[in-house]
Amino acid sequence: MNNTIAGLRILPVEADRPGGVANAKADRSSFTQSLSQAMDDVESLQTEAQAQVADLLQGKGADVHSAMIAVEKADLSFQLMMQVRNKIVAAYQEITRMQF
Repeated sequence: MNNTIAGLRILPVEADRPGGVANAKADRSSFTQSLSQAMDDVESLQTEAQAQVADLLQGKGADVHSAMIAVEKADLSFQLMMQVRNKIVAAYQEITRMQF
């Protein structure tokens, strides 16, 4: 799995400089793409875990250990995604409480 969350970076928005708004839009697009890729990775891990458990239950010679490792990977990645979501929601709520 690609660790796309560690690759995220926060850049300041510099709207007063030429091209500042365009750069902010590009950064927002990059953030959105990174977040979308991370969610796709989580989904693929969950799909892989479901397939391995199904193979195990159908007796297709699947290894119990591999199935458990796949399930744990999917669980951990989902928990990480939920924590990132919680941080994003908390940041949004804090921004909405700011007075301008």
